[in-house]
Amino acid sequence: MVLQSEMYDVTIVGAGPVGLYATYYAGLRDCKTKLIEMYPQVGGRLISMYPEKEIFDVAGHMKILARDLITQLTDQAMQYRPTVVLGERVTGLRVRGERVIELSTPNGRHFTQTAVIAVGCGAFVPRKLDIPHLIDLEGHGIHYYLPSFEPFRGKKVLVMGGGNSAVDWALSLEGIAAEVTLAHRMYKFQAHEAMVDRLLASKVKVLFPYFALKEVLGEDRVTGAVIWNERSGKEERIEVDAIVLSIGMLTNLEPFRQWGLNIVGSGIAVATDMSTNMPGVYAAGDIATYPGKILLISAGAGEAATAVNSAKEHIDAGDLGR
Repeated sequence: MVLQSEMYDVTIVGAGPVGLYATYYAGLRDCKTKLIEMYPQVGGRLISMYPEKEIFDVAGHMKILARDLITQLTDQAMQYRPTVVLGERVTGLRVRGERVIELSTPNGRHFTQTAVIAVGCGAFVPRKLDIPHLIDLEGHGIHYYLPSFEPFRGKKVLVMGGGNSAVDWALSLEGIAAEVTLAHRMYKFQAHEAMVDRLLASKVKVLFPYFALKEVLGEDRVTGAVIWNERSGKEERIEVDAIVLSIGMLTNLEPFRQWGLNIVGSGIAVATDMSTNMPGVYAAGDIATYPGKILLISAGAGEAATAVNSAKEHIDAGDLGR
């Protein structure tokens, strides 16, 4: 194993929007900064899964494409010349001593005085349904995220779900797809109210509430779907070319638990200064949890600044004690 012995002040794990902003703020605070990202490029899920998605929860932007937001955040973060390590997944974290944290990856070890974990939802996979033909047709009309809208031009698309991603995708596909249907099984939408209002005023056909996907039709590709109302039992066959399942993600937080971090619910528990139960280790963004938590990029940016500010105070306190 390669020993990367150079010590950094702050190491950010995860180069999504929150990690990029944490990198910028660490540079602004004159910290020697390293950024480690498991993907071969920065941007996290916004680039790998949603590059054409419109983002509405960033201060100063009425709306902005995900890829454009990442471009701007990257330019902002790189101005202080952080060390950037791409294509490496952090597999271990140990506090080795006072202000010495070791981060392990398959390629070596990284040492830092403090660490900020900003890995979004952590290791995750899309939630799937146990219904006939769904697994067989993945990649042939079954989709869990949309890196590009153009392949859906002129097609009939069914979107399953009622959260922000499902509603945003249905609205984005309107005018590109020939027809868009959104079906949601819950009794209310989980998306932002203004976006639901836009959806209901659009040409998207909305099946709501209690509408679930019962069966996928087609042999070599998706040709249709059976939708049923779970309350009335009434079924409806619809002709579709593609089905987008936006029904949530399953996260694996066990690696963080094994590191010794306190896991509460679906995230790493943090205090008001974004500190975890491990000295010198902070968390920000979707992976961090505390009472009153909201999952917004703008909120995550504030958490990133708080985490880096706390890390800086932790470093300075050690310097004063020497």
